[in-house]
Amino acid sequence: MSERAKPDPAGPDPEEFSALLVGVQRLIRRRLRSGLEQPRLRGAQVELLRLVLDSPGLRVSDAAAELFLAGNSVSTLVNQLVGQGLLRRESDPADGRAALLYATEEAGERLAAWRARRTALVGTAVAGLPAAERAALAAALPALRSLAAGLRTEESDGPGAVGECGAAEREREGGRE
Repeated sequence: MSERAKPDPAGPDPEEFSALLVGVQRLIRRRLRSGLEQPRLRGAQVELLRLVLDSPGLRVSDAAAELFLAGNSVSTLVNQLVGQGLLRRESDPADGRAALLYATEEAGERLAAWRARRTALVGTAVAGLPAAERAALAAALPALRSLAAGLRTEESDGPGAVGECGAAEREREGGRE
């Protein structure tokens, strides 16, 4: 076991911690899927839509870099989302070979509705916890943000101590609508 991979006795057990994070995300997705009127979106599709909503006019190549996916994988996602009427692709006036991406109004409404349902579900679940546990969750948010930033930095540096986390694994573990 490498020095980085050794569990920190002062921190949470890495296996239990990651299993709980994945389990909570899975439970949230399952609860939210009930009653969906449209076909659900897969994790990578949601990630791409969120990115394009945050950065309208994003190039496909820039989306691939941001999502840590191959360009052809993002092109496949773009084609799927264009076919569903959730994404619009336009030629880049500066480079006719490149495409610029724009989310449709339907995509924005759909993700906003999903976020609102998720916020309500998690808010209700957290409100049902004892005050000390609610405070502990609130206190853990900065550490979770730092953990996410660290994992993101390691991922952008290439495979390493964190391991290779591809789109399929990200899709299995979270991010689905």
